[in-house]
Amino acid sequence: MKHDGGPVTDVGAPFILVVDGDRILCNTLSLALGRLGLRPAVAHSADAAVRQALEQRPAYAIVELRLPDQSGLKLLPRLLEIHPAMRVAMLTGHGSIATAVAAIKLGAVHYLTKPMAADDLLAALSQDFCGDDVPVSDRPMSTRRLEWEHINRVLLDHRGNISATARALLLHRRTLQRKLARHVVSS
Repeated sequence: MKHDGGPVTDVGAPFILVVDGDRILCNTLSLALGRLGLRPAVAHSADAAVRQALEQRPAYAIVELRLPDQSGLKLLPRLLEIHPAMRVAMLTGHGSIATAVAAIKLGAVHYLTKPMAADDLLAALSQDFCGDDVPVSDRPMSTRRLEWEHINRVLLDHRGNISATARALLLHRRTLQRKLARHVVSS
C-alpha cells in the first residue's frame, strides 16, 4: 500500500473511512492516508459514517470512540453489518481496558489511543489485535489508572448512562462528570 508521497489517483485503491468529530484531525489523517495509497472518505458523525459506508463500501475504517452524535461502539456493528469484511480500528483519546474489550468483542481489529501516526494506523489495520509482539509491562497500574478503568467498565455496563453509573459507583453525578472529563492518566 505504500505510495510515492503524492495524492492517490488510482481509482482501484481501497477506500478507508475516517470517522471523527474533529475536522482538523480528519483532514490531516485523510491526507496522510492518501499518501500511503488509500482513498480516504471522511465522516464527522455516526449518521454520516453510515451514509459513506453505504456509498463507498470501504475496506477499512478508523472510528473515534466519542462521536458527536453517539458512541463509536454503537457505530461499529452498523458498519460491519453494511460491509462485514471491513477492518475497523477504534481510535480514542480516552482509552480504557473496558472500552478496548468492548470494541474487540464488537468486531474491531485494533484499539488505538491518540495521537497515532497514519502509517501506524495502517499497520494496525493490516494485523489482528492479538499478537505475540504486544509488550507486557512489569509495573502494576497506578491507582488513578485502576480507578479510570473501573469507572469505564461500570459506565459500559450502564450503556453510557452517567446518572446510573454515578449511582452504581456511589458518586455524585457532577463528580463522575469531572472524572470523565479529565484526560486519562498513564499507568
